[in-house]
Amino acid sequence: MATMPILYLSHGAPPLADDARWTRELRGWSAALTGTHGTPRNVLMISAHWEDEPVSVSATRGGVPLVYDFWGFPQKYYEVTYDAPGAPELASSVERLLGATGETVRRDESRGLDHGAYVPLVEMFPEADVPVLQLSLPTLDPQRLVDLGRRLAPLRDEGTLIVGSGFTTHNLRWFDPRAGADAPPPSASSEFDHWAAETMSAGDLDSLVNFEERAPAAHVAHPRTEHWAPLYVAVGAADAAGSIEATTTVEGFWFGLSKRSWQLS
Repeated sequence: MATMPILYLSHGAPPLADDARWTRELRGWSAALTGTHGTPRNVLMISAHWEDEPVSVSATRGGVPLVYDFWGFPQKYYEVTYDAPGAPELASSVERLLGATGETVRRDESRGLDHGAYVPLVEMFPEADVPVLQLSLPTLDPQRLVDLGRRLAPLRDEGTLIVGSGFTTHNLRWFDPRAGADAPPPSASSEFDHWAAETMSAGDLDSLVNFEERAPAAHVAHPRTEHWAPLYVAVGAADAAGSIEATTTVEGFWFGLSKRSWQLS
């Protein structure tokens, strides 16, 4: 089985699924990925919307309801379903890899996929035929998350697609429905996006880990860092192979937020 790449994607709120451009980009990305690497054996999803320590994994059986972790949206967004198979073998592999370094992994068999997981997966694997397991963020500390990614890297050789799901810039104060989705982004968003693109292209792990000191407008682009944090698991898994080689797969802005996403080899 081919070694799977690693993804970091900007997943968006549920209405982003109504954006024809974004859904087209995700479907095209998925087609290119499976065309080159084959269909993943399973997906390990790390979403900005599940923080839990010790590190936890979601339900390993199918049929567990999704987590509609948002409020105030039209009813149709609460009726979306995504009944992907469970991934008990992947859960066991995660326990084995993390347990080898003394880390306890908690299983939460009542936890379904949250919108950071299922919103992009509906577009990328619409048949819901690839087993999915979600992993919690046990911390927002960049270095600890890089280390977590390094320990999970062997999953790639087992056919697992590791996906970090967040948003390259995430300040909801910028969200202005009156301005429209394609309105010019705030300067803080475009400056951070430009820095992120250059830093990922250079594979500069030190700058990424120390982004709060190195990146322009870091605290404005990420008033809280949970949407940037999944990137560190992704780059850690890539760095375990010796270097970070990242290709931008999606770019542009949505209501001022950077949608930039990467595939790492």
